Amino acid sequence: MEESSSSPLLGKKYHPGCPGCAYDQKKDLQEGMPYKEFLYVWIICLSTALPVSSLFPFLYFMIRDLHVAKRTEDIGFYAGFVGASFMLGRCLTSTVWGIAADRIGRKPVVMVGILSVVIFNTLFGLSTSYWMAITTRFLLGALNGLLGPIKAYAIEICRPEHEALGLSLVSTAWGIGLIIGPALGGYLALPAEKFPDIFSPDSFFGRFPYFLPCLCTSLFATVVLASCIWMPETLHKHKVHENENKIVEALEAHLIDCKEKVEKNSSLDNKKSLFKNWPLMSSIIMNCVFSFHDMAYTEVFSLWAESDKKYGGLSLSSQDVGQVLSITGVSLIVYQLSVYPWINKILGPIKSSRIAAILCIPLLFAYPYMTYLSGTGLLIILNIASVLKNILGITIVTSTFILQNNAVPQDQRGAANGLSMTVMSLFKAVAPAGAGIVFSWAQRRQQAFFFPGDQMVFFLLSVVEFLGLVLTFKPFMAMPEQQYDRN
Repeated sequence: MEESSSSPLLGKKYHPGCPGCAYDQKKDLQEGMPYKEFLYVWIICLSTALPVSSLFPFLYFMIRDLHVAKRTEDIGFYAGFVGASFMLGRCLTSTVWGIAADRIGRKPVVMVGILSVVIFNTLFGLSTSYWMAITTRFLLGALNGLLGPIKAYAIEICRPEHEALGLSLVSTAWGIGLIIGPALGGYLALPAEKFPDIFSPDSFFGRFPYFLPCLCTSLFATVVLASCIWMPETLHKHKVHENENKIVEALEAHLIDCKEKVEKNSSLDNKKSLFKNWPLMSSIIMNCVFSFHDMAYTEVFSLWAESDKKYGGLSLSSQDVGQVLSITGVSLIVYQLSVYPWINKILGPIKSSRIAAILCIPLLFAYPYMTYLSGTGLLIILNIASVLKNILGITIVTSTFILQNNAVPQDQRGAANGLSMTVMSLFKAVAPAGAGIVFSWAQRRQQAFFFPGDQMVFFLLSVVEFLGLVLTFKPFMAMPEQQYDRN
């Protein structure tokens, strides 16, 4: 046996100097949940979610103040492209970042992604033109490729029994972002108007009315970036030698017969091609459809809530929208940490996705009728509907994360998540632009016979949700023949 490796429990080999082996050894010797590593997953995802979620409460007013929309009905059209630019940038580079995470490690890719938040989110707050806003958002998305690798990291840091909780932390971070982000965007944007005793119109924050919320999120990202210095790496960085393979085969000979060895080796060879892995590809396609729906809904919700009632909106302020999204975020945290692991254990990821999609469709049809409400009653009903809608959506997203990561071995997990992020980001880039165009078109057809006004918007959202529901059934959806561990 070579001196470069050691043999602990059950013949499992650890290589000195390999960060992945070092972490696996620690994980095998310690019981319980990896709280410190879970915290890293949580704050890293949160630092990425904040720049996205804090944008929506003030995007409507930002486009209005940049004077690019000649008519009020056209604001949604231009706002959609600002939201799409981030996802377009992420679409073009996610696979590259995923491959890089499989070669150089999860940690370097994560740190580069957080650094991009610090730089380009700050510059976005200083935007003085429509094209500057689009460019900074695009670069933020292109250089922020950490979401795919961090999902692989969430799988690799925990034991199988904690898998659902580890992956749900990724979604939970977005729930936290829905609390802090919209609150920052809604309360801190336009500070000279909201806090005239503190910020004068001639001050720096008066000349750049949307810089303050961006500055707060960038400062948080700076703290997270500094803390990542102590983040453990989980990628294995050693070569498997031929004599090591012989030792492993000898140690496992009493457990696996020759036929099983041949089937296992053949299975592993087939999984070298991600595009031939149909359980992976089917879960990615399903995730793309539901992600398209969620991104379009998020774009439409803020525009619809803040637009005037004469155009079919709710005439709410950015503070009201921020408050609704914040309450939604609180409910997501409670749900993800206490309810979802229990639902996933009982129903599994596919059945829970189906039920969530079925319940979501009638809920979407109820949204346009909220325009008949006003005052406190409107806010209460809107809060309840928003909480239910986002809980159903996060159930589907987290379930698809589990399906994707269970469909590939560890050495392909970064690339698989990168591929997923690339395709998903393309759908998410099209979603806000398409939603903005449809929203502007719908507001100009208030007297139409077939789903007039914003009823058409929520009808089309329901159609997309139904398409995603269809994709959860056979023969399209396929489960992996074996569940891969984290090594």
